[in-house]
This record gives sequence, structure tokens and C-alpha cells, in this order.
Amino acid sequence: MDNTTPHESSASDEASDHPRRISRKGLLKAAIVASAAPLLAGGGVALARDAASSGGGALLAPTPQCDDGDDTTPPQMEGPYFKPNSPRRTSLVTSGTPGVPLTVSGYVFGRACRPVSGALLDFWQADTNGSYDMAQYAFRGHQFTGADGAFSLTTIVPGLYPGRTRHIHVKAQAPGGRILTTQLYFPGEPRNNTDALFDPELLMNVRSVGNGRQGSFDFVLDVAQTPGPSDPPTDPPGGTWAPGTSYRAGDRVTYGGVAYRCRQAHQSMTGWEPPNVPALWERG
Repeated sequence: MDNTTPHESSASDEASDHPRRISRKGLLKAAIVASAAPLLAGGGVALARDAASSGGGALLAPTPQCDDGDDTTPPQMEGPYFKPNSPRRTSLVTSGTPGVPLTVSGYVFGRACRPVSGALLDFWQADTNGSYDMAQYAFRGHQFTGADGAFSLTTIVPGLYPGRTRHIHVKAQAPGGRILTTQLYFPGEPRNNTDALFDPELLMNVRSVGNGRQGSFDFVLDVAQTPGPSDPPTDPPGGTWAPGTSYRAGDRVTYGGVAYRCRQAHQSMTGWEPPNVPALWERG
């Protein structure tokens, strides 16, 4: 593995038991976790961390965000199953791997909402039966973000084992920065309410696609950055969404006071407002 491979846990890791400030958005998310909505029928984006319950409550801010300086991705414990020196790869499966197919994609940002190029992400998880491979490197692998801070992981939905809800472990590190050790969670899981480690700020957006699932999550690392003149944190470069506009993948807009990122290039039209077309727009 490269010389930037995450090391075994030490004092230099961001400690999972270090007290952290509760952000305003964190309080909102914690308030709705008990009534988090399941995956929408027909493959809609899961709303567990994106909206209040179906009673028509106001939309919540996406998680995590870096608009007010208190929303770096929270750390969590490493757990007993981490192994250093994982292989460099973006897929943890083969065509015959049992389990529900899952892709997880997103971006790594610093505090000024600018992408972090070359950030290291090291993933490990249980197999579909809830077991970790400690002899070899099954369901383990690391990768680096591209110039735009993007990453993509191909894997399966991890299985359950006693005491834990479904989760994926990850170590994230900006070049030359400190290692963030954390975990990602799935919305709508019954065990989310009983797992003592579960944190609603670490919920992925998840939707059903065919016989598998697609998840997304943006990491925000505690990396100092200088905002550029074209990307102020509270006003995405794409401005406010408008019909009749040609959008490219990656473009950012606001709609109803909420930020969205374009999933695929298209020309907008009335009826295709971002909240209505999760195939085209992702919150965050």
C-alpha cells in the first residue's frame, strides 16, 4: 500500500470519544431520527436525513455541510476489525460476490467547501453474513479522490451482526492531514434506534436502483481552505435553479433555500424541479 496508507489507530487519529459541539443541524437531525422515512417506493432518495416526516415538515439541511464552520464529518471509533495495508481498488466485489449490490459515491471537501484532491479513503466492512475477513482483504480497499474531490466505491450492503446496525467503516485523510476515522450508516434500518454508536449525521442518501442500491455521502475534513471568488459557501456557483437551463453533471444550484448537485447533464423544465427528480439532482 502507498506510503500515505492510514496507520493503525493511535493518538494522531481524531479520537472518537472527544467531546464535539452539537451543531444546529445536528439537533434537527437527531430530532427526526426516530421517525426517519424508509426508502421511497420506486427508487426515490431516502429521506431519513433530508426531510422531516411525511407530515409536511420543512426540509432539513443536507448532512454534512460546511456552511457555518461547525459541520466537519464527525469521527467514530475504529472498532476491532481494521487492518492496515489494504489493496488500492475502487471495487470490493466480483461478479459472483453474494449480497445486494451497492455503490457509494460522493466528494471530499475542506472547511471552505472546496474539493480536496488526492484525499485518501480506506474502506472496510462486513460481508453479507455480517462477518469480517481478518485473514485476507475481502471487503477492504483504499482509493484516492480525483481532482474534483470525487470518489466511488463498488461493494455490497453489509450484513448484520450482534449489537450493530448496518454500517461501513472508513478512514479519510487529506494529503498531509490528520486521519478521520468514522462510519457510514443506512437510513430506515430498525437497528439504528438501538445501536449505541449510530449517529444520524453519518447517514448516507440511499436509493434503490434495479436489484441494488446507490448511496452517496460527502465528507467534510477539518482542512483549512481559502474560499475562491466564484464559490462562496452559501451560494452555489450555479445560482438558483431555473427551467430552460442546460446543466452539467456536478453543477450546483439552490432551490427553495436548499443546495443541490446535478447528477447528470440535462436541460431543465417545469416539473423537473430538483426535489422532484432525484435521478437528476442530489441534495448537498
